[in-house]
Amino acid sequence: MAYRMKIAAAVLLLALPAAAQEVKRPRITGIAHIAIYARDIEKSRAFYTGFLGYAEPFSLKNPDGSLALTFFKINDRQYIELFPETRAGGDRMSHISIETDNAEQLRAYLASRGIQTPPTASKGRIGNSNFNVSDPDGHTVEFVQYEADGQTLRNRGKFMGDGRISTWMSHIGILVGALEPAMRFYRDVLGFQETWRGGRDSKQLDWVNMKVPDGDDYIEFMLYRDQVPAQTLGVMHHICLTVPDMTEAAARLESHPLRKNYTRPIEVRTGINRKRQINLFDPDGTRTELMEPKTVDGLPVPSSTAPPPR
Repeated sequence: MAYRMKIAAAVLLLALPAAAQEVKRPRITGIAHIAIYARDIEKSRAFYTGFLGYAEPFSLKNPDGSLALTFFKINDRQYIELFPETRAGGDRMSHISIETDNAEQLRAYLASRGIQTPPTASKGRIGNSNFNVSDPDGHTVEFVQYEADGQTLRNRGKFMGDGRISTWMSHIGILVGALEPAMRFYRDVLGFQETWRGGRDSKQLDWVNMKVPDGDDYIEFMLYRDQVPAQTLGVMHHICLTVPDMTEAAARLESHPLRKNYTRPIEVRTGINRKRQINLFDPDGTRTELMEPKTVDGLPVPSSTAPPPR
């Protein structure tokens, strides 16, 4: 009798629609890339390749031969993607990309959790599996799985010279309006873990750091109350590159042959999180934040208990 009941239960499970069956979330291992728009590709190329020292291993063309996008390699798993500007005066950030070890399973998992996804993950032009969704703030979030025959893994160990200002993009900063919808998406659905909250004062929360569930990279929520002007979005949406010694990094930048073309000051400051940092800006104003991995005194900074702005 017990045997027949087990068989009946198995048949019932197989008969359930796919959406009704539990789909396990695959591993989410890190930040893969940030994609940004450039008004003048050559000027931006001089900044990312020349000044920051990142090689440009490959690029993609449009059918008419014009540039579709190009890639600057930080390490074997992280890139900065650069797209030619399509609309003047808009957000400089095109999308962010998060790495997973199984894109199709993650797509099915998200669909089972009520997230609108495409019908299937697909292979991109450089051979990796990927798909896009929108987060609660309207940011395009790409999930990518690096395939053995894709350009990313085929170029392991290549295009990583000693001239790189940093070898790790520790986080990406994105604007978040209402905190709770973002937490439901990144924390409750994707499994990101909150590591720190910060504020400029005790009255309002300004930042929440959310670490990927299966790695050390994180996304920094940059909270706001009022609509952010389009011309400042590039300052807010940003890249963070970790460097071990900010004094040494500043000296390298100041002595760089292309320093004469970078007209902004290079200033070492200590942030609210008590980590030393330098803010750099590409020709379109997109911010690259250099940051040391530890606080100035080696002690952790307590999280803010202030309420979010919304």
